[in-house]
Amino acid sequence: MNQSRFDIGLERLNHIDGEAGQQVIESLQDICPDLAKYTIEYPFGDIYSRPGLDLKSREIATVAALTALGNCAPQLKVHLNAALNVGCSEEEIKEVILQMSVYAGFPSALNGMFALKEVLAERGTA
Repeated sequence: MNQSRFDIGLERLNHIDGEAGQQVIESLQDICPDLAKYTIEYPFGDIYSRPGLDLKSREIATVAALTALGNCAPQLKVHLNAALNVGCSEEEIKEVILQMSVYAGFPSALNGMFALKEVLAERGTA
């Protein structure tokens, strides 16, 4: 039986983000359930399910991009947790954020490192 994009995406979201991903989806239900559906179908059903990169590599790229943007703290925190969930070490994540200081500047890298500090404290590993 073929799974729908939604089913594939929901399965992938739960595997990568766990409770944090579900919280994002649930928080959209009262304001825009379509955005929740699209978030499951496209990023997780289509992109995260592609064969070209493993999940660890995808999360490293996502953490780098969100760090470089510099204004996505809530999304960065979700993906910092996801990176840890799919096998990135704390040291690898720190290096990714530090690398972004070269390309995105110190303010973005500082914001990213502080987000990581919060995530590690919430996880009880700081």
